[in-house]
Amino acid sequence: MKHVYIHIPFCKNICSYCDFCKMFYNEDFANRYLEALEKEVNEFYMGEKVNTIYIGGGTPSCLKEKELDQLFDIIKVFNRTTDCEITFECNPDDINDSLVAKLAVKGVNRISIGIQSFNIKNLKFMERESNFEDIRTKMNLIRYYGINNINLDLMYAIPGETLETLKKDIKLFLKLKPEHISTYSLIIEKHTKINNAHVTNIDEELDAKMYEYICKKLKRKNYIHYEVSNFALPNHESKHNLSYWNNEEYYGFGLGAAGYINGFRYENTKNLNDYADEKYRETEALLSKQEIMEYEVMLGLRKMEGINLQDFYDKYEVNIQDVFPVKPLIKNKDLIYKNGYLFINPEKIYVMNEILLKLI
Repeated sequence: MKHVYIHIPFCKNICSYCDFCKMFYNEDFANRYLEALEKEVNEFYMGEKVNTIYIGGGTPSCLKEKELDQLFDIIKVFNRTTDCEITFECNPDDINDSLVAKLAVKGVNRISIGIQSFNIKNLKFMERESNFEDIRTKMNLIRYYGINNINLDLMYAIPGETLETLKKDIKLFLKLKPEHISTYSLIIEKHTKINNAHVTNIDEELDAKMYEYICKKLKRKNYIHYEVSNFALPNHESKHNLSYWNNEEYYGFGLGAAGYINGFRYENTKNLNDYADEKYRETEALLSKQEIMEYEVMLGLRKMEGINLQDFYDKYEVNIQDVFPVKPLIKNKDLIYKNGYLFINPEKIYVMNEILLKLI
């Protein structure tokens, strides 16, 4: 069983915080890109069963109708399971009757909307637009066409944001009743507008309080906190995202996409000319058993349930404590062992990265 990520790098607007592989939409570029994407898929996909397909970006929803038809013709090649989860990322401004009708006909059964915030100051900082009533109308449209699995992206810890403004955002998000909420604390990455403007992160203590509030509030509203930054109503966890955290193999197709197939981890070029010339790979490395186990631990501990130790032994024929220094971390209450699972102490989830550095 495999999974598929497809990257569409085009955007109508470049957000101030974004460090993903992206470029302004251009019809000639889009046609050239989709031709190259089809060649890459046909060259590397080996016909395995596919359980999830995630079409992300960039902004896939900025493609024109004929380009969307071309994209979905490309993904027809995948040998999908009967319950294959197909996610399509949308910018709120692009959502209309024509787009949603097409996505429904093409088999999309999960839509992710990049809202980020409803706060005017936050939106201005991110160079985005979002309107609550508009989003509610568009979510109703999505549900009208039978797509009843909607994710909303929430960004917090934005310079100038307070705990009170975050609370107002959370209240509005919950009014929309999405099946899934992905949360992101703002990280100032290189090669972004805000980094070039020398913007600094907010106080770490306030960031931690915001995260704690999000976790408690969503839990009270029956959202399952199943991964560090992801929350879902029962039975609506993202199967595609879980494939990453379970260290399952997946194809990454498109400009700047990353993949993990047959023990190889790779990343594609971000240069459109190279990609169009079929020079797809930027990096590629065959992982050792030790490296694969390290990924298993780093990714698995992002899940709130953690790592099933029997599954780890069955997969690698070694006990986790014989490979990684888990015992001192359990003694220090950084990690907890319970009912056959090893997981990060929920009270220390905010400092997860520091714990992983001790472990790997």
